[in-house]
Amino acid sequence: MRPRQWTKNFFVFAGLLFTLDRYHPVTDYARVVLAFALFCILSGSIYLLNDIRDAEQDRKHPVKCQRPIASGKLPQPAAWIAAQLLLLVGLAGSFSLDLGFAVTAALYASLLTAYSLFLRDVVILDVMTIAAGFVLRAAAGAAVIHVTISPWLLMCTVLLALFLALAKRRQELLRLEEHASGHRSSLEHYSVPFLDQLINITAASSIIAYALYTFFSQTGSQHPYMMATLPFVIYGIFRYLFLIHKNAATDSPELLLLADKPLLIDIVLWAVACALIVVVR
Repeated sequence: MRPRQWTKNFFVFAGLLFTLDRYHPVTDYARVVLAFALFCILSGSIYLLNDIRDAEQDRKHPVKCQRPIASGKLPQPAAWIAAQLLLLVGLAGSFSLDLGFAVTAALYASLLTAYSLFLRDVVILDVMTIAAGFVLRAAAGAAVIHVTISPWLLMCTVLLALFLALAKRRQELLRLEEHASGHRSSLEHYSVPFLDQLINITAASSIIAYALYTFFSQTGSQHPYMMATLPFVIYGIFRYLFLIHKNAATDSPELLLLADKPLLIDIVLWAVACALIVVVR
């Protein structure tokens, strides 16, 4: 179920973080925490389905061959049953929590299932699907507490997700080298120079979009000091670029995030600064 990748589900807290200047009952905080847990369950079920489908390919990968299904430690029938049960529990829990949240969660599960089955083999569309998953996480977190997320913030989410997805494709190419296309067919159409161009575009666009968000969005207008959080975003993107060029052997963004203390500290400081600026007028 890849718990290390559950860090992506923290995007469900975005709606709460940027509306802390409004009154939120204690139940709103509990609902967002439950939404995070449900997304972990749903993503875990999809990771199981993905690993069942990829078992043969993963056995050829230098790292993924150690995954439970690929290595044979977890029988595929047991994994299949667990995936279906988790998906059922996640969707049932979503509908019991909130209808709007449930619709978004169901869209997320459907999209990521389609990605695991065929969308990940379509060049460019594969990374765009990953980015859409991040947007749905943020939208679901807003829906569960009935707030509206700024379109600016959603655009920032899309661009940042594209940046991370493209960086992962680059690391996969470098790690697998001539075996890349055998592991993932879309990698046959990518090259490191092409990915570097797309990474540079999305990195610059992410910084510009976030800057515009802090200046011109409703949140930025109400909290002018939000622009003071821009250095954290710039440092975080620059630090991540430094890491992917320095650590070509690592193809998991979540591992870089959890392992690199400067980047982790930067993200925490950004979140704390945003919360303080939004709460304290």
